[in-house]
Amino acid sequence: MTITKFSTWAILLVLLPLTWGCIKQESPHPTTLDQELENTLKNVSNGQGKAFFTLPDSDELAKIPQDPKNPLTVAKVKLGQMLFHETALAIKPKQEVGMNTYSCSSCHHAGAGFQAGVKQGIGEGGTGYGSNGEGRTKHTDYPDNMIDVQPLRSPSAMNSAYQQVMLWNGQFGATGLNAGTQANWTPGTPIATNHLGYEGVEIQAIAGLTVHRMEVNTAVLFPMGYKALFDEAFPNVPEAQRYTNETAGLAIAAFERTILASEAPFQKWLKGDLAAMSDAQKSGAILFFGKANCGSCHTGPALSSMSFHALGMSDFSGTGVFGLTPTQITDAGKGRGGFTKQPSDMYKFKVPQLYNLSNSPFYGHGGSFTSIKEVVAYKNKAVAQNLQVPQSQLASEFKALDLSETELDQVVAFLQKGLYDANLKRYEPARLLSGNCFPNADAQSKTDQGCN
Repeated sequence: MTITKFSTWAILLVLLPLTWGCIKQESPHPTTLDQELENTLKNVSNGQGKAFFTLPDSDELAKIPQDPKNPLTVAKVKLGQMLFHETALAIKPKQEVGMNTYSCSSCHHAGAGFQAGVKQGIGEGGTGYGSNGEGRTKHTDYPDNMIDVQPLRSPSAMNSAYQQVMLWNGQFGATGLNAGTQANWTPGTPIATNHLGYEGVEIQAIAGLTVHRMEVNTAVLFPMGYKALFDEAFPNVPEAQRYTNETAGLAIAAFERTILASEAPFQKWLKGDLAAMSDAQKSGAILFFGKANCGSCHTGPALSSMSFHALGMSDFSGTGVFGLTPTQITDAGKGRGGFTKQPSDMYKFKVPQLYNLSNSPFYGHGGSFTSIKEVVAYKNKAVAQNLQVPQSQLASEFKALDLSETELDQVVAFLQKGLYDANLKRYEPARLLSGNCFPNADAQSKTDQGCN
């Protein structure tokens, strides 16, 4: 059959947009900076290069690190996403006004990079939200001794799949670094949850429900539709044990493991989009993994590690801190040593992940810095803030870096922009089965969020 002139043009009209699309999607040729960064990454990863730092997408469950006792499934992650944000779990408040007003996401919400957005996260006893959590404060109806607060800044729940033990002192988790620490799993305390034998993400989620005055109550949750989600997520668990804080915690942990900053510019660059980062960000990354030696501690896909270091940062103090005694703050300031009781661990804190730092303007375990540049400048000078930390305990890596002002700005550009995933709202549910507002459902938070 002969192709007519008309049909030829028709074919061209169909193919041209596809051709233009292919041209637009082509990545630029590698520049000197791209090549230098790639070589630097190989040097700090024993030759593994880009793959060593690449995060999987959240739906690539088989590629996400997971607890063998809590394998990831789509159904489990779906349930966990709901429960993580569900204020209907908040049924054990100390004050009636706190009923159904808070959730796990009160201190770990997408708007603040799965941190709290304030220096000290507040669960029950908090009020307000602001735009991204920065407006949360103590409810006037709550005395200090009834507020649900912690003595350290709430760490991000993002990229937690790459942490085998959890919290700044690593106390949650029965495996890895915590193997052999059973003597410190004090009966009657949240740490005793380690006896369940799970990794840190799971233990923290299970223990956290009780610590933060939440509970799985079938009489409350079943009419909302949660029974079907639990049944789908845990079909092999006997019904008598299927609807509990333990299974809820396992589902929440499964969801948390999928909260990955996989759309950050650095991640896009690692996957081949060489235009994803600016030259300043690339230069900052080269410094970060090279001259500044940040990659010796901040490594792997999450730019974290399971090591603990004393950097002499200050503990909680000043405005924005409620409900804590000086002793509680001092004890928390002992870091890993407060858990292990080992003198060599005193004042050492776990290396945190570094994605989406700019979502929340507080840094350090005590929130003693209010900008990324302040933190980088602090490490550049290496002069301890906290004079209570003995010089002998300070990390050997804590030494002057001799970065120029320009180099400081480039490292900040990489941390602030190169590691910023702008689409974290994809991890929020469209709505909760309860119909409640989240991450908080107190009156002021509802007003702030435009949620009723």
